[in-house]
Amino acid sequence: MNTFHNPPGLAAPNGFSHVAETRVRRTLIVSGQVAYDASGSVVGAGDLHAQTRQVYANIQAALANCGATMDDLVKTTLFVRDLDPEKAAVVRRARQPFLPAEHPCASTMVGVASLARPDLLLEVEAIAMTD
Repeated sequence: MNTFHNPPGLAAPNGFSHVAETRVRRTLIVSGQVAYDASGSVVGAGDLHAQTRQVYANIQAALANCGATMDDLVKTTLFVRDLDPEKAAVVRRARQPFLPAEHPCASTMVGVASLARPDLLLEVEAIAMTD
């Protein structure tokens, strides 16, 4: 069972939890996912919202393949090309439907100069833990 905490004295989180606590043994580590569809084509070229939705759909599919769900996520690390406050807000809005509202996972968002291909705007690594 995973539990999520937002301790007093820390700023109120915006779409994430400060701490994810787990006491389980099965860990799923999902490689950085980008906005590729099943054929390897980039979805949403130039559109950060569309790419974010594709990335989180890919994470969801990877977890489902292992019998896990987005509720099992405990940590994500996001790499956003040329990150600024507006882009951070776009990513938060686009990923919101994929994350459990009552306990979003711990999360780190990092700005990067580039990703593997120039048309990619976002890459996300994920860790999930299940019973």
